[in-house]
Amino acid sequence: MRYVKHIFSTVKEESPQLYWIVLLNFIGALACIIGLFVDDRTLMGVNVWIKPLKFLLSTGIYMLTVGYLLSLYPYSRRKKKIIYNIVSWTLLVEVGIIVYQASRGVHSHYNITTPMDALLYLMMGVLIGINVVLMVLFIVDTIRLKLNIPKSVQWAILMGWLVVLFGSWVGGQMIGQMAHNVGVADGGAGLPLVNWSTIAGDLRVAHFFALHGIQIIPLFALGLSKNWIAKHPKQVLVVTVFGLLYAAWIGFTFYQAKQGMPLIEL
Repeated sequence: MRYVKHIFSTVKEESPQLYWIVLLNFIGALACIIGLFVDDRTLMGVNVWIKPLKFLLSTGIYMLTVGYLLSLYPYSRRKKKIIYNIVSWTLLVEVGIIVYQASRGVHSHYNITTPMDALLYLMMGVLIGINVVLMVLFIVDTIRLKLNIPKSVQWAILMGWLVVLFGSWVGGQMIGQMAHNVGVADGGAGLPLVNWSTIAGDLRVAHFFALHGIQIIPLFALGLSKNWIAKHPKQVLVVTVFGLLYAAWIGFTFYQAKQGMPLIEL
């Protein structure tokens, strides 16, 4: 809990704007939970507020992560401010579109039913594309710059960004087929909350685990560096093994989905 408070306070100090937009995401998630109880509309058998709930939580966590990690890079204040602004406003508009489309009871993704729907979907693609470019920047700079953190943690951050970039590529695969299911049309039986298909392949599984690699791998390395007294090469080796196993898991879920197989078949 102390570390979570440290992350929030660091982000607030670095960029109050990003901090408040993160809080807005979490407040919006609470509003979506209320929506689940007061609005019984469904879309493909799922309450219309499930999707914005997931995206508000996931986006809020991602923005908070970027806000904190950016404080570790030896960028100029001006460069950091530019990146904070890009992340803040692009992702705020992104989730705003998702919430707006949910309020209308229509799909936000893969929806080109009307010119307005198609325009909003195109905007979402452009906004995410901008953030993918930032991911590439972080990968390059994590390689070439020295961050004021243990080597094992910096290595974990690099692996995390690489995994996130793969997750973005998986997202591109879904855009290419205009669906997230493989083998059947989108919809149908799915796991609670995440709604991952239980009857066919679902690319959202690999997409989800990959996008959260930037939290999971560095947190593992941080815990290791604080609780295991060992030389840096040993810690880097253990982090590498963990990162590769995590990446292998993501690769397996992607392969499984492409074969039309659900993560959990019910």
